Amino acid sequence: MLKPVPLFIGLRYVAARRRQQFISFINGFSLIGMALGVLALIVVTSVMNGFDRELKTRILSVVPHGFIEREGGLQEWQGVAQKLEQQPHVEAVSPFVKGFALLSAYGDSHGVEFQGVDPKALRDVSEVGEHMVMGSLDELQPRSYQIVLGRILAQQLNVLPGESVTLTLPEVAVTPAGIFPRTKRFTVAGVFSVGAQVDQNVALMNVEDAARLMRMSGRVQGLQLRFDDMDNALGRVEPYAAALGEGFSGEDWSHSQGSLFQAVKMEKTVVTLMLMIIVAVAAFNIVSALVLMVADKRSDIAVLRTLGLTSRQIMAVFVVQGSAIGLIGAFTGALLGILIALNLTEMVSWMENLLGAKIFDPRVFFVSYLPSEFRVGDAVVVLSAAICMSLLATLLPAWRAAQIEPAEALRYE
Repeated sequence: MLKPVPLFIGLRYVAARRRQQFISFINGFSLIGMALGVLALIVVTSVMNGFDRELKTRILSVVPHGFIEREGGLQEWQGVAQKLEQQPHVEAVSPFVKGFALLSAYGDSHGVEFQGVDPKALRDVSEVGEHMVMGSLDELQPRSYQIVLGRILAQQLNVLPGESVTLTLPEVAVTPAGIFPRTKRFTVAGVFSVGAQVDQNVALMNVEDAARLMRMSGRVQGLQLRFDDMDNALGRVEPYAAALGEGFSGEDWSHSQGSLFQAVKMEKTVVTLMLMIIVAVAAFNIVSALVLMVADKRSDIAVLRTLGLTSRQIMAVFVVQGSAIGLIGAFTGALLGILIALNLTEMVSWMENLLGAKIFDPRVFFVSYLPSEFRVGDAVVVLSAAICMSLLATLLPAWRAAQIEPAEALRYE
């Protein structure tokens, strides 16, 4: 079966071995560089996807998908909650009061966001009750002034259930004896561990206790919403709040936690662009290999021209050669990258067992393993970029080869 002449000659040049050892070395180096670049991009994007998934899963399992507040607070919140539960995709509603304060114990102090919650209603909105490592949410009874802390926060304050902490509000109380900061002593009722940022800066208490602290007795600040899917909360909370009447406002998790996820997305984009430089370097190596090949094959090009090959066919020969190097490298790297991305978590665990050391210490990091989530869309983008760079890299050397005049090239042969 006859092959097109440019394809046949181009593929033969890819496997140059005898007089072109240096050119062959550059071809191999370009192929390996392209493979490594594509491999690294696929693996790194999969790891970034894994971290993004872990953050969303861990944080949004305990953080409500949406918040609806009313200026001045809500007094009869049960009726509003019933209206919201009738809205599409809303599964549960829970009252809340929140604020910021300084939590102190044994000489250590840390800023926290305290949240007043209804322990029973909270179980339908958040899974924090399933992440209790000590104590129980049921201890958060009205007027008990009990508090539940995140694991990291409890470690920083060096407190255990049954011990006391002091909560200081960013307000002052004027008394006959002078001006003093508003403080309240709470008893630690439990500790939860989600494995995310909330372990470090969130404290829970009963909603009535929080309302007294915020001078909202008999009222709540707003309602927490949980949707059947976290993505269904996007773009729906604000219209639901507006439908309740004047004074209501709402925001979904993309606003309350969006800065964290946007930072992860930006980091993924920057890392991808930086690693794309590896692919660009491999493409420049293809240019170098083709320039040297054109210089070495001037007489062969002249002979082919005299045998009837057109300038376009000569150009196609070197486009085929460079593209073949890029395609082989890109697909090899993509195959290896996909295999590594799909098995990266198990590979890292095997290395940890072999070395007897933890790469991600759970006492330091929010995750105790290296997450990885391969997405076909990312692999398609990386592979397409690598192939496009390979094709573009061939054009200039191939065009210069097509400009060689047979008489000039054969003058000194």
